[in-house]
Amino acid sequence: MARSSVDAVTAVSATIPAGLPVSDTTVDLLVVGSGTGMAAALAAHEAGLSVLIVEKSEYVGGSTARSGGALWLPASQVLDAAGANDSAERAQTYLDSVVDGTAPTERSAGFVKNLTATVDMLRRTTPMKLFWAREYSDYHPEHPGGSAAGRTCECRPLNTSILGEYLPRLRPGVMEVTIPMPTTGADYRWLNLMTRVPRKGLPTIAKRLGQGVGGLLLGRRYAAGGQALAAGLFAGVLRAGIPVWTQTALEELTGEDDRVTGAVVSHGGRQITVTARRGVVLAAGGFDHNMDMRRKFQSEALDSGVSLGADTNTGDGIRIAQDRGAAIGLMDQSWWFPAVAPLPGKAPAVMLAERSLPGSLIVDQNGARFANESADYMSFGQRILELERTGQPVESMWIVFDQKYRNSYVFAAELFPRMPIPQSWYDAGIACRADDLGTLADHMGVPRDTFTATMRRFNESASAGIDSDFHRGESAYNRYYGDPTVTPNPNLRPLTDGPFYAVKMVLSDLGTCGGLRADERARVLREDGAAIEGLYAIGNCAANAFGATYPGAGATIAQGLVYGYVAAMDAAGRAG
Repeated sequence: MARSSVDAVTAVSATIPAGLPVSDTTVDLLVVGSGTGMAAALAAHEAGLSVLIVEKSEYVGGSTARSGGALWLPASQVLDAAGANDSAERAQTYLDSVVDGTAPTERSAGFVKNLTATVDMLRRTTPMKLFWAREYSDYHPEHPGGSAAGRTCECRPLNTSILGEYLPRLRPGVMEVTIPMPTTGADYRWLNLMTRVPRKGLPTIAKRLGQGVGGLLLGRRYAAGGQALAAGLFAGVLRAGIPVWTQTALEELTGEDDRVTGAVVSHGGRQITVTARRGVVLAAGGFDHNMDMRRKFQSEALDSGVSLGADTNTGDGIRIAQDRGAAIGLMDQSWWFPAVAPLPGKAPAVMLAERSLPGSLIVDQNGARFANESADYMSFGQRILELERTGQPVESMWIVFDQKYRNSYVFAAELFPRMPIPQSWYDAGIACRADDLGTLADHMGVPRDTFTATMRRFNESASAGIDSDFHRGESAYNRYYGDPTVTPNPNLRPLTDGPFYAVKMVLSDLGTCGGLRADERARVLREDGAAIEGLYAIGNCAANAFGATYPGAGATIAQGLVYGYVAAMDAAGRAG
């Protein structure tokens, strides 16, 4: 009797709104996953379908809530309103060039075609307000159709208190916020340069501190980035009255051989059947934390526990759909992201601007450079795996910088200019310090001769402002996170005066982006290319619509939102 009471309490506390019955049920559309899956649910609800969201964890928001929250929205009304002067034709030209046959053209074309309608839907159904992050360059702007002005958009800081009693159910972000300062990605650029470009950095800090602290005084909790985006979607779900079952895992897809008509899920130790008249949308994320799958499809050398994706992303949706005959693709791909090696029991700290700022470089276990440090994070990771495949593995890597760098820039989001590197980093072996480069090499455990030769060549190149080895600073994307006060190349400066520092890095990621093959209607495909009726895949559960590339900041979340809308419209019989 006592056990039944406990189960009942668990079932009640795990539903949103609280107190919903968790039992066999029938809906029009079942959405598995509460990240970008919320966009599918909102679009379906607006189209008149009954919807149920099931979420494996106790939180709502998935990896979206842990992300930077950027959205790559080419030729959208957000860009139009800001005078970006972009076009769908130019965007498609760019995508054709960077995707370069690694994904079907129909997938990127479907994204561009449905983007405007998706943004309109989000404006109607959520409290989010989007803005253009002007100058946040596409990741490959030198390609035909590319844009140095960028196509990335963000959600303005959002008052997450609108979630009311369900605010604690929003998945926390990657970094614990100690200061109430809702910082957007566009803000971050200038925050990082606060000592170098104070006319931009200091007003930005003042504005966001005022908003954060002032908001608290008024009972508001402002958040930016992925927290704002996920909270906005969650608020839309609550307003629409769409039920969410958390702590509910997908176990099996049901239906006939050629059609999926529902699923079996587990909740509180019980198996429950959900019949879905119009289909099932798999939005359950990738296989970020399934190391068996990662080592099979990606690399034996990957570290466990360093992915920044939601910890419940273990490939469930992908594996279960395969049992129904689904095909997979691009399983070797992730949204790679270099990061500071984690302290014991901690998550890695992402590195974005750090790699681009002058007075720094990255070396491997041999003390040699191996990549353009300022490249976009996915390309940087792909370079590491390419070297592994060609027998030149990057077994370890260090970012090297000098005191001037440490005095000038934010590092790992927690060390502000002039703050000393914590002793705990030295104790854990992830940081070294020395007055000369030879001694620093000894502390790092890399060959002295190679490292000092690397430094001589780098310093010569930096003084000339031209990196003939890896072309750092030649791309508009490289320069976006550089220091505009440094000339002739905002990404390069020689390191001549000690003390010198080295911080150990790891290859982390924002999640895997290989998965179920899907078409331009988000329908999951079999090996022969035929669609499995009633089964859709979006976000990181699906193979990247952009193949083996990352077109620009926010392309991962944007395609999840757009294909969530597409899946809902197809299920509602409104596919265009």
